[in-house]
Amino acid sequence: MQLYPVGIIGTGKYVPERILTNHDLEQMVETNDEWIVSRTGIRERRIAAPEQATSDLAYHAAEAALRASGVAAEDLDLILVATITPDMFFPSTACLVQEKLGAKKAAAFDLSAACSGFIYGLATASNMIATGMYKHVLVIGAECLSRITDYTDRNTCILFGDGAGAVVLGRVPEGRGFKSFELGADGSGGELLNVRGGGSRLPSTKESVDSKAHYLFMAGNDVFKFAVRIMGSAAEEALRKAGMDKSEIDLLVPHQANIRIIQSALNRLDLQEEKSMINLDKYGNMSAASIPVALAEAVEEGRVQEGDKLVLVGFGGGLTWGASVLVW
Repeated sequence: MQLYPVGIIGTGKYVPERILTNHDLEQMVETNDEWIVSRTGIRERRIAAPEQATSDLAYHAAEAALRASGVAAEDLDLILVATITPDMFFPSTACLVQEKLGAKKAAAFDLSAACSGFIYGLATASNMIATGMYKHVLVIGAECLSRITDYTDRNTCILFGDGAGAVVLGRVPEGRGFKSFELGADGSGGELLNVRGGGSRLPSTKESVDSKAHYLFMAGNDVFKFAVRIMGSAAEEALRKAGMDKSEIDLLVPHQANIRIIQSALNRLDLQEEKSMINLDKYGNMSAASIPVALAEAVEEGRVQEGDKLVLVGFGGGLTWGASVLVW
């Protein structure tokens, strides 16, 4: 079977207007700016307006990506939204975005792999295009994490923000596009990062609400240790599959969870910080939206040139991880 080369032909992002700073958080919980910055690198994060849901953020990012790609919404074959904060259980957020865009011929579904979701989405969509099943796929990472964050828990509320990033995938010239994917999961770590309430295991009740089961829980130290180990190793494995050496990397686009985790990955890959796209100081951890927003900003800032070799890498609840190598 002939496989077509597949790459990213347009990027876009959207972040809500409201900014929640570390100084704002000082008024809400027992914490301070210096403590947050020194341990995470985060200075502020964006918060969706009360009337905004994940599909609204996704829609704005999608419009930007479509404009950049030159592909019309009606020419999309598939819309894939990676999210852990869907508007509702069903219909999927992707279906809601399809309707907003007027992408009438596009199939649509959501994908749940937490902060690794965008990489999982890229792998899924690129294979559909490579085999000739589809020509244009819109992949979106979008989250309203503020809706599942407990702002009385100083260990988690300092970390998370809202936003959306999107890319349009399509066929690209030979030698360009995605060269490898590395996806993984370790379900034994599922208890380390989750939202217990609201599903079939623990349906929504007054008791589940009172016990804060609908808020995000994270065993911070355990997740940190996992992330430090997996970010570098996943990137190295993706490079091995692509037949590339880490010295060839022009830009690393990592999941924006914690500056110390990113620095550990840079050390393992022998990269200087200027070869990494870092924007978590402005947005915090946006889960599935972190990597596509960082990528879109790198493109906006002129940090990505034709022929550049990029590594995208992330980790998240599940536990999951994902990495990809592509030539721009």
